[in-house]
Amino acid sequence: MSLSHIQGYPRVKNDPSDIESAERYNQFSLGWFANPIFGNGDYPDVMKWQIGNKSQAMHIGESRLPTFSNSEKQLLKGSADFLGLNLYTATLVTKRARPLLNASYDNDRDVEFGPDPKWPSSGSDWLKVTPFALRGALTWIKDHYNNCPVLITENGVSDNNGGLDDVHRVAYIRDYIDEVLKAIRIDGCDVKGYSVWSLLDNFEWMRGYSERFGLHFVNFSDPERQRIPKLSANYYRSIIEHHGFLKDQCTETQSPTHSSKENIVQYSSTQTTMINSGNLSFRLYTSIMYLLISQILCQNLIFIF
Repeated sequence: MSLSHIQGYPRVKNDPSDIESAERYNQFSLGWFANPIFGNGDYPDVMKWQIGNKSQAMHIGESRLPTFSNSEKQLLKGSADFLGLNLYTATLVTKRARPLLNASYDNDRDVEFGPDPKWPSSGSDWLKVTPFALRGALTWIKDHYNNCPVLITENGVSDNNGGLDDVHRVAYIRDYIDEVLKAIRIDGCDVKGYSVWSLLDNFEWMRGYSERFGLHFVNFSDPERQRIPKLSANYYRSIIEHHGFLKDQCTETQSPTHSSKENIVQYSSTQTTMINSGNLSFRLYTSIMYLLISQILCQNLIFIF
């Protein structure tokens, strides 16, 4: 099972209300499914509290959030070997100014959220380049779910022109993988693998062929659908071949400033220099379309699915 998630951060770093709202956002997004399986076998307490109170205010006899029996909780708890994570970006969260009672997922969580306008953009309006979000999500999972094994099943960036010289994607892959290394080596997260999205340009939901995530360019006007490797394909291949960054790929990088006003936190990493690794402690794969092409190492056996 893979969970798609956008990591939430408080819009104002030291505001207790925003801190609480960001945690509630993450619990409604990731905890909704992760907590029953990797936590205590039940929905997060904040979800039960929020939805229960809203249901009571709507004069509904019982909470709209279903309850698990004790036997169901036991079946759910620990029922997966690893948590699959799809993550691309972050968002800033604050409490909703005017809470609404109408029954809906958004109304139940009572938050407002959106990106910092200073975050670098991509070919998708929802995807801002925020490498820190991947490390943040991994440490959040570690702290909430007893450091369960994680396989990053999707992570990548889009563009609209489909050019072969995709230096922005090279930088994205470099910076996000570096954050995974920091999560492992500095924070102690149990990350088993990383899968970039995607091997090829593909049909992106309602955006069709207008947004391209692939390491390989696909000529959709050609009946043969010619595939051409982009710069990012060669870069990613180099990381896999050498099982780490080469020395000339490990230049010092500046942590991006993620604030649009003085009282918004700058979410910089604890280290601003890329971790030079000639021996990555996790595996790198590629994913394509709705099929995950990956390998899982388990007791010296490699499974491909």
